[in-house]
This record gives sequence, structure tokens and C-alpha cells, in this order.
Amino acid sequence: MGKLALAAKVTHVPSMYLSEMPGKHQGCREAAIQGHREIGRRCRELDVDTMVVLDVHWLVNAGYHINCNDSFEGCYTSNELPHFIKDMRYAYRGDPELGRRIAECANAAGVGTRAHEIASLELEYGTLVPMRYMNGDDRFKVVSVAAWCAWHTLEDSRRFGAALRQAIEQSDSRVAVLASGSLSHRFNDNGSGEATMHEISREFFRQVDLRVVDLWRQGDWKTFCAMLPEYADLCVGEGGMHDTAMLLGLLGWDAYDQPAEIITEYFASSGTGQLNAVFPVPA
Repeated sequence: MGKLALAAKVTHVPSMYLSEMPGKHQGCREAAIQGHREIGRRCRELDVDTMVVLDVHWLVNAGYHINCNDSFEGCYTSNELPHFIKDMRYAYRGDPELGRRIAECANAAGVGTRAHEIASLELEYGTLVPMRYMNGDDRFKVVSVAAWCAWHTLEDSRRFGAALRQAIEQSDSRVAVLASGSLSHRFNDNGSGEATMHEISREFFRQVDLRVVDLWRQGDWKTFCAMLPEYADLCVGEGGMHDTAMLLGLLGWDAYDQPAEIITEYFASSGTGQLNAVFPVPA
């Protein structure tokens, strides 16, 4: 019998990789990196087998998609921000069996989903950045789920999350699920560059983000789920915040009542709102 061992919402800002590099930005994202390492440490303590990453940097236009190759290896440069992430090497084991099971459960629930085992289907940095700091020793298998769902409803992503929970419980694995994406996600205007790398793009976004973090800390998921569609729209949530809808679908949506634990406090990055937070799994 499988088990959902850990659930979290995590940042994947590319300045985390830049933070490793010698130069004026070295160390600038150390708190976020340490937050990832803490989540990885907890997953080791919980004897997690597989990390499922809901990746808002994987854009899909139709259906739900899972990358469940048996292994992933390569050298990654971001086509979005090549001056932030370039030549980042990675190698991880996959979990095809779990990926296929997720697709089976989602399809049975009426959410059209495909599981892919295609060697040339590469990982996006919404998966690669968290894995760099949580899974640098290849301790955990990796499954990546497309969560930049351009023409999908949040309700379907909620249902996908519920099917994901069912698939985990039908498996033989202990699984951590990571919603990899930001809160507000309106980048700073072109030309502002490094001068605003640690600033939010609009004060309105910061204030709404901070209210959301308060709701999470209080465990007021009824209020948050009710406001999620407008929040994702008005605050330009990354990938439409489908990763968050999937995560909450996994945990019970507005019936979930556990207060989130903020591992890395809210911070601004190139205009966007970010944090690392663990969502306790109900017994």
C-alpha cells in the first residue's frame, strides 16, 4: 500500500542556481536553497521513494501529461533566462510504474491524461531546480507532471490531484508531491533587470500574497480555495496556479484543514512572490 508522505509548495526561481556562482549574486538565494535542503532532509527521514513534481514550467495546451521516463540525464540551459541557468548537469532515476498508474487513475476519473516514456522528452527547470537541492544524490526517483495548463480549468486540476492521491495509495511507493511554482508571478518590466531582482513588481501583489500566506498558516483552506481562481487571474499566478490546485486536490481541497508550515519565508524575486511551504498530510 502506497503512502503520501509529504506535500509542499516550493519555489524554483532560477536565481537559486545563480546564487551558487561566484560573483555579486553569490548567496542571494541561500534561504531558498536551505529550504529545499530541509524538505529533502524530511523526505529522507520519511523514507520517501519518489518525488512527483507538479511543474508550472512545463507548458501543455491540451490534456494532462506526465513525464515518467525510467531515467533523466542531461545538461540544461534555460531558454527563458540563459544568463541565470546554463550548463546545469543532472541525472535522476524515474518511476515509470507510478507515472503510468497516475495516468490510469486520472483517466478513470474522466481527466484525460497521458504518461510518456520518451527519451527525448526533457525535464523543465521547475523540476530540475528543486531536484538539484533536494535530490542531488539521486536518493529519490522523479516523476514530472505538466502544470502550466494553458487552456484547462482549475476544477479539472483539482480532480487530477485527487486522482494522483488515489494512484499513490494504490502503488507500493512512499511519495512526496511538490507543487513547483510561485505565488504572484508578474515579472518586473524589461530594462529594470538587476536593479529590481529582489523587488515585487506591484505592491498590490505583495499584499495579496501576504494575505494568502496568512490563510495558509491559519489552515483556512475554505477561504483560499474560494478565492483561488480570482487570485490566480488578478495576481498573474504562475502557470495559472494549476500546481496549487493539483496539490490541494491531493489533500482534500477545501475540506483540508491543516495549517501550512512556512519553511522559507515569503520573498520577492524579479517581481514575483515566492516561498517554500510544507502542507502537513492528514493522518
